[in-house]
Amino acid sequence: MKKKIFLIAVMCLMLFGLTACEQTDPADADYNGHSYEDLKSNCQGTVQTLTYLSDEDKEYYQTNGGEALKNMITRWDEAVEEYGSFVDFGEFDITVSGKTLTAEQTLHMQERDMLFTLVYSYHNMELEDVTMDGVYTVGEKMSTALMNTIMGISVVFGVLIIICLLICCFNIFPYLEKKKAAKAASGKDVVSQIEAHEEQQTEAVTDDGELIAVIAAAVAAAEGTSADGFVVRSIRRR
Repeated sequence: MKKKIFLIAVMCLMLFGLTACEQTDPADADYNGHSYEDLKSNCQGTVQTLTYLSDEDKEYYQTNGGEALKNMITRWDEAVEEYGSFVDFGEFDITVSGKTLTAEQTLHMQERDMLFTLVYSYHNMELEDVTMDGVYTVGEKMSTALMNTIMGISVVFGVLIIICLLICCFNIFPYLEKKKAAKAASGKDVVSQIEAHEEQQTEAVTDDGELIAVIAAAVAAAEGTSADGFVVRSIRRR
């Protein structure tokens, strides 16, 4: 049993040693025909060129340069405005991931360190993108993440409150419809009462006419004359 454990340990050490031997220093590696120093010099030279560009040069390149150069100058100006002017170079690192090679140069700026990154397409080593991001501490990153979380939660609860208010508003519509229906019904009752009153007045006028005719006929019979010569001025009910 002890021999098996010893053999396994020896094999693990051998594998670890082979792996360590295969690892090469990034400064000695070949990056598709470019050395570590070539990429470092290119990155630092780009930074120095951007640093010493005059306003006239920037205006010229913004007018006559390519889109990639225009974006680089614009991003550099924004970075200088946010992090301050360039002071010195920091660490340089190269990362190869799949079809992409990334050269990262740390820059010491007046206000905050910045990571100047050149992204290349590894198969032809053409520049694809340039990024300039501030270097933040773990505490600052946690603070930013916390603020983003609070903002996200606030937005979610705000939307939920608005949805609840809208649902409550839906309960008002039936009340308004009932109120409108009640108002319409009361209006119909008033109209019905007016019509009934008018009908009563019409019936009363009709009854008075019949009564006048009967009285005129009775008076004419009592006098022995015709009812055409009588005019009833008024009728008093007792």
